[in-house]
Amino acid sequence: MPRPPTHTRQPGPPFNAPAARRLRAALGMTPDHVAHGLRASYALPHATPDLVIAWERGTLTPAYSELTALAGVLWCSPGELIGRPRTLREHRVARGFAPEDVARAVGHEFLAYTRMEESGQWRGTDRQSAALAELLGLSLPDLITVTGHEGRLADLLRTAARTRWQAYVGPVSRIVPLDRRLLEETLQDLHRAYQGQLAATPSRGDGSAADEASEAGRDFLNRIVDTFWTTLETRTA
Repeated sequence: MPRPPTHTRQPGPPFNAPAARRLRAALGMTPDHVAHGLRASYALPHATPDLVIAWERGTLTPAYSELTALAGVLWCSPGELIGRPRTLREHRVARGFAPEDVARAVGHEFLAYTRMEESGQWRGTDRQSAALAELLGLSLPDLITVTGHEGRLADLLRTAARTRWQAYVGPVSRIVPLDRRLLEETLQDLHRAYQGQLAATPSRGDGSAADEASEAGRDFLNRIVDTFWTTLETRTA
């Protein structure tokens, strides 16, 4: 099989290869039909059946422009071809917005917005962040991730689990604007769960129990942001 052009190896969004294959089959199209559509309608001269097959097998990932074109050929939205979006750009593409549309809607200059997409550093005000969340349909966890606050949140949660959780209610609330009592209960749950991990393994007197407890504690701390959101969801269900 011929090797696709090297420029198609540019990083792209998280691509849902099975969805692309399923959508093509539902339309009764072959990889050759898709490749022809990409060349003829979207000016992608490098599109070949081999490239389409590579995308569908997951050995290559389409770049953003290629994914948008592929969605057009398959008569679907870009979001149907994207796995779980992680970045601001991925959320925008999944919703089918051009960057200038988002910049206008949130009240940013176009160049300033595109720089934020490229750097992954959001510089919007609270009002602009709220507008961004509404436009792109972002959940609170997604908004915190795309605005670059997830790392800081993880640091606070880890320290709260290891030490006095009460001291971290305020700092966490400045990132996660939720009811203070709910945050207090959630941080207390995380603290108890972490301490329980450390105490869960019975002592054998040979040091292995302590090693296992330590490993369990590290694994808990590595997953603490996901655990935080899950705990919040459980408490508000």
